[in-house]
Amino acid sequence: MTSSSVSSPPPTNLDTKRLPNVYAPVFRDRLLFSLARRYPVRTILTVLMGFSGALFNGISTVLIVPLVLTILDQAIDSEGFPPFLKVLLSPFDNIPESYRLASMTGAILLALGLKNLTTYLNVLMGSSLKQAITTDLREQSLQMLLNVDLDFYGKTGVGDILNRINGEVGRTAGAVQALLRITGHVITITIFLYILLGMSARLTLASAVLFSIVIIINQIFIRRSKGLGKQLSAISRDYSSRLTETLTGIRLIKETVGEQREYVTLVNFIQRRQKLDLQTQANAAAISPISEMVGITALIGIVFIGRFLFAGELQALSTILLTYLVVLFKLLPVISQLNGARSQFANFSASVDVVHHFLKRDNKPFMTNGQHLFNGFETCIRFEKVSFAYAGADSLSLKNIDLTLPKGKTLALVGESGAGKSTLADLLPRFYDPTHGRVTIDSTDLREFDLHSLRAAMGIVSQEAFLFNDTVRNNIAYALPGATDEEIINAMRRANAYEFIMKLPQGLETQIGDRGVLLSGGQRQRLAIARALLKNANILILDEATSALDTASEKLVQEAIDELSRDRTSIVIAHRLSTIRNADQIAVMKQGQVVELGNHDELLALGGYYHQLYTMQFSKRAEEDGHPSLTDQCSHMSQVTLSQASHAIRDRLNSMIGSLGVVADGLVDNPTEQQEMLKEAYEVATEMLHIVEQMERQH
Repeated sequence: MTSSSVSSPPPTNLDTKRLPNVYAPVFRDRLLFSLARRYPVRTILTVLMGFSGALFNGISTVLIVPLVLTILDQAIDSEGFPPFLKVLLSPFDNIPESYRLASMTGAILLALGLKNLTTYLNVLMGSSLKQAITTDLREQSLQMLLNVDLDFYGKTGVGDILNRINGEVGRTAGAVQALLRITGHVITITIFLYILLGMSARLTLASAVLFSIVIIINQIFIRRSKGLGKQLSAISRDYSSRLTETLTGIRLIKETVGEQREYVTLVNFIQRRQKLDLQTQANAAAISPISEMVGITALIGIVFIGRFLFAGELQALSTILLTYLVVLFKLLPVISQLNGARSQFANFSASVDVVHHFLKRDNKPFMTNGQHLFNGFETCIRFEKVSFAYAGADSLSLKNIDLTLPKGKTLALVGESGAGKSTLADLLPRFYDPTHGRVTIDSTDLREFDLHSLRAAMGIVSQEAFLFNDTVRNNIAYALPGATDEEIINAMRRANAYEFIMKLPQGLETQIGDRGVLLSGGQRQRLAIARALLKNANILILDEATSALDTASEKLVQEAIDELSRDRTSIVIAHRLSTIRNADQIAVMKQGQVVELGNHDELLALGGYYHQLYTMQFSKRAEEDGHPSLTDQCSHMSQVTLSQASHAIRDRLNSMIGSLGVVADGLVDNPTEQQEMLKEAYEVATEMLHIVEQMERQH
């Protein structure tokens, strides 16, 4: 794709155009925060619920020890209490002693209830945010996929695309949710640390040293989790691509007896992914028990350190140290949850990079969209010195082509496989834009027209007509969703499709299977032609629409094509010359260039490629018209003159040379047809040799 055909669409909400191609963590985090900012209410509420839950959790925790001491009739020495704890206990000082226990219990239960309520709301908000981001990313992905040029699909597998939309997008939204959970856990830990520092800075410092061991151990698991996440993302992509290819090519697989080979390949992918899944889960599961073991060990160490720090102050030890340990004990699960969220975030980070790259628009080809609506034309379509090269190709596929197609006329393109016929036709609906030169309609460059209005005026019928796994009715009406039954039936009749459709089990409502697999090739082509007829397009592109059909089907389809092409401007790509003999103009292409141009009679007179094709395809015409075959002539050779025998041999020799020339020049890409032509040439040569031998014996 050339730079002239690539637009620079407005930046999306992701603002991905500002991000460099190297995905440093800071840019990944920026992407995640930009996703969260799309839903400010849910994001703020999620963080707020996390903060509130942490606050109520802290309040209920610090009140537990005073409550226990009150139940045990132990005196509470508040002299060594930090100010915030004194503030929490002060309201209970004014309550009569007989009600104090009940009021403290009620306060703790209230705080616990509020903590659990906010935690529940936090989970709901987080899940809602994740679903919203997943939906948003998938919608944006679909919009990009429907707008990007065809060149993108030539480089990206369908399975890879499906994996990114279905798998990687969900994991990216999970990364946002994990990031918000990390934020909530950090808030909780901050509040608890404030409480711990308020009770004893020296004890908190000692705790930090002991728990740093937990952090170091967890960091090892988190780093491993990130690596496993990258591997899992890659293997999931490869598996989806291979599975899609297998299902799409199931006919070839069965033809070549490759079922077992594909089964082994897919099972290998499944087992590798299962192994990675198990490793990921084992890695995540190991974090909590290891953190707990190290944490409990640290707690015991803190008890000994606290006893040393509060030596001689048993009353303070029984209140402050117990409260400290309770708060610290409540903090340990939060630290474990934080590490789990960090591990999950690290595991999902590879998917964030994949989705970021997938949604970027500046590294993909997009057509510029013109401003003029296309409402038909008056004079002609012109290809003006058109050259074209596919993105990444080393050579041009089309070279300096000049062609004119007047309105209402038919231009046929013929030539060897790879000559550039389909590529040239693809420039008209702007599936691609020329590298050099331009395509015009009424002297207006196609790039100035609105794409939708331009393509809406064109009908395309290709060799492999695509049909949806839907009803006959919906497939025909796809180009015109609001079509009436009368319009659909009229299109069916004109496409020679009415009779076979009415014989289907449910008629128009018959489901035709994936890609129309329940129909024959000729039936699929006639449905595609009915769809084009219903569209009533002004310009037609027929890309070898009959080349894969048998003689009977070809006749019916050709009649439908003739009806479709009537009074329309058409470009016909043909392999069988019987379909284009009446074309107004025939362009013979070779290696991306037009080497011959004219109508049927003019090209025959040139004696070039077209003459070779004609000689090959119509070599049997004399026999079909009732003339004696060469074998018959051979059997009666004794009764003919030398001049007559020479004329018969020359006639067949011309046919054989034409057939061999077409094969030698690569104009026939069907191996079976090549074999038949070579066999026919061999038989003709053998018969001619037999004639010569008989003539020698006679003379």
